[in-house]
Amino acid sequence: MRERDKACATRSRFREGDSHGGEETPQVAALATALAPGADTSIIGADRLSLAGATILNGFLITAMTMCDAHRPTLTHVTREVVPPALAIAERDNLSGRDLLTALAAGFEVTTRVGIGLDFPSFRAKGFHGPGVLGPFGAAAAVGRLLGFDAETMARGFGLAGSQSAGTFAAWGTPTVKFHQCRGALSGLMAALLAQQGFLANPGFLTFPDGGLYSAYSDGGHPERVTADLGTRWELEQIALRAWPAAAAIQGMITALFDLLDQHDLRPQDVNHVRVGLSQTAFDLHGGYATYVGKFQALLSAHYTAAATLHDQDLSLDQFEPERYDAPALTRFAAERVSVAVDPALSGVQSSVQVQLSDRATFTARCTHPRGSPENPLTAAQVEAKFRRYAAPRLSSAQVDGVIQAVTQLDRLGSVRELMNMLRRASS
Repeated sequence: MRERDKACATRSRFREGDSHGGEETPQVAALATALAPGADTSIIGADRLSLAGATILNGFLITAMTMCDAHRPTLTHVTREVVPPALAIAERDNLSGRDLLTALAAGFEVTTRVGIGLDFPSFRAKGFHGPGVLGPFGAAAAVGRLLGFDAETMARGFGLAGSQSAGTFAAWGTPTVKFHQCRGALSGLMAALLAQQGFLANPGFLTFPDGGLYSAYSDGGHPERVTADLGTRWELEQIALRAWPAAAAIQGMITALFDLLDQHDLRPQDVNHVRVGLSQTAFDLHGGYATYVGKFQALLSAHYTAAATLHDQDLSLDQFEPERYDAPALTRFAAERVSVAVDPALSGVQSSVQVQLSDRATFTARCTHPRGSPENPLTAAQVEAKFRRYAAPRLSSAQVDGVIQAVTQLDRLGSVRELMNMLRRASS
């Protein structure tokens, strides 16, 4: 009975708004609580868990509401694998903001460079999903940098990380794709901590001919790309941020819709039909949800996302609560008035939108670079506004101000514990 009470208490602690309100968050919180004893590592917007538990739960919270980053060349989300273990170790060891910043840069760069070393079309054709395969390398790199690894120890860490690489698109459409990411964070943490103990692993894991990452997960890859222009070109600069909750591949469609709303007075009752053009890749992922079930499929659905954007002239977490995505007017509009098709002229995240009104007036927009992409980056003010909006339900205004100041001057922060104290909300 005591264990059941403990599980119920865990579910109640993580059933509020924002990422803590993700439908699966209580389930992952229960896993994280059971994973290892201890309560010495901060949870963003909550209290504390063990080192392992905090790593996996913080990783899930970053992705729970589909609002974070994407390295588009490899369809890989990076921060949710790299940031949680780096925060955990930097907090544990009382390291500086500069230490954390350097470790994050190392983790992001390793994740993305290991990714571009793959032959991505071959990798994707085999059904593999980037975050769970590439993420452990970046997580291990970030933790290894914080722990002061030499080259030999870091290579062992990469071998251990690669041995845990996993995740395929068979999980698409279910929350398991998000579990790939937080599990990748934990795998990288375990790889680094085991390498620190001198555990032996294959340092040539990437290119080993029998079961190495590039031979097993693609067709041999392009290993030379991993270190090409190293130190002069930063692959992490190709990581895109999401301006809105919803899948990365439909951020172009959302950008085009908001461009139309900025230019025209479009009222949903006047809209006869919305035609969305997507690339083949984006359509395969998001064009099949004219009807959807639950929050996660709503976040993936190009149909629902277009309907919600036009109806509310906003796209925030509010549009992904059951009372909104299950509203009859929106479900009918998404299924009957939004059509999504492949446009052969589009590639990647490019999108086109045509809105036809009842009086036959037609407005069109095309997006090549979504807001938040490297070519069309969010401003510092836009990033800050996003953080303020979504942190408000969990943190006090003083905490929010403090976090913004600390992150803006991270290289001057004396201790990451200060940042984590501001990010953590004490249990009630």
